[in-house]
Amino acid sequence: MNVLVFNCGSSSLKYQLLSMGEEATLLAKGLVERIHLKEGIISHKPEGKKKFESVQDIPNHGVAIDLVLKALVHPEHGVISSIKEIDAAGHRVAHGGEYFKDSALIDAKAKELIASCCELAPLHNPANLEGILSMEKLLPGIPQVAVFDTSFHQTLPPKAFMYGLPYDCYETLRVRKYGFHGTSHKFVANKACEILGWNIEDKKIVSCHLGNGASVCAIDGGKSIETSMGFTPNEGLLMGTRTGNLDLGALLYIAEKKNLSIDETNKLINKQSGLAGISGISSDMRDLELAAEGGNKRAQLALDMFAYRVKRFVGSYTASMGGVDLVIFTGGIGENDCISRAKIAGDFAYLGLDFDLEKNDGLRGKDAIISKEGSKVKAMVITTNEELVIASDTQRIVSALN
Repeated sequence: MNVLVFNCGSSSLKYQLLSMGEEATLLAKGLVERIHLKEGIISHKPEGKKKFESVQDIPNHGVAIDLVLKALVHPEHGVISSIKEIDAAGHRVAHGGEYFKDSALIDAKAKELIASCCELAPLHNPANLEGILSMEKLLPGIPQVAVFDTSFHQTLPPKAFMYGLPYDCYETLRVRKYGFHGTSHKFVANKACEILGWNIEDKKIVSCHLGNGASVCAIDGGKSIETSMGFTPNEGLLMGTRTGNLDLGALLYIAEKKNLSIDETNKLINKQSGLAGISGISSDMRDLELAAEGGNKRAQLALDMFAYRVKRFVGSYTASMGGVDLVIFTGGIGENDCISRAKIAGDFAYLGLDFDLEKNDGLRGKDAIISKEGSKVKAMVITTNEELVIASDTQRIVSALN
């Protein structure tokens, strides 16, 4: 089964075409940028062939997807001879609310429910839905599957997902913790257990997805029981440009004193804060580490705050589960930044985690154990692959139709 995977953002579109046999084989991947703008760009990378780029106006996601389909069948840089060789499409959808506890076949009802969640994820769900509708027009009849960032966290108990607000805020406005990065947390937890030869149903795992957006997840017996992102992705860890956990009274005070509108307040906590706001330099961990080496105290403060917050959540989630067997690092920072990993996990001896500085040093983008032999609690770096999860779920759901 050839599965075309889409991750549609508001102005961009990532894609992969995978052949799903006994093992998944990547046929091509790419990125379409500057959708809705002039001089949009498609970067197409077919396996075994040269990379192809094209610049043209891309007014909407429909045009973007049409460019993708044409690139896949192009005589020179294509990887299939006809779009009829595409058997199914899988879409990353940011928010499924309380409606979707698993990935789902896209039908009229599913589209209606995804649309109803647009107010919960106004930056992502509309673009995700536009990608789905565009595929319907371009390849009518092709089965499509939605894979939700939130569905893995639908196993959270009410004591974990409820906020201390009047109950009608939940009943009428659906305000609760939903969590995100679920596709990644689920994938790396299962992958780590496969590598270790463990049965995930017997294990307690803390998964740290650390990137520009970052979250921690407590996985007990293969199920998410707690996660750091909440009603929005802003809750939880300090991130590239997001505040993470914040005293709401402080936010009200700032908004009043600076006379900020709702939009300006939203921009403050999501675009101007986090590592970038603390350091005044950058949201990129590499820039901050370089600046800190040069003696920049605000850059060092940002790094210290980031590691400290992750450590707090790992400890908290260990308490929530009554123990931990494995701590996982994934995401752009988690997979590639040995300095951050050491700052976070180097102090976990009290948990029974004997961290191995030598194994950790210089490790980038590889699956590996970074705890010492005999450590009661293991630490691992696991490379995430959300596109593979989307393709696998699409194959599973579409195959069940036959």
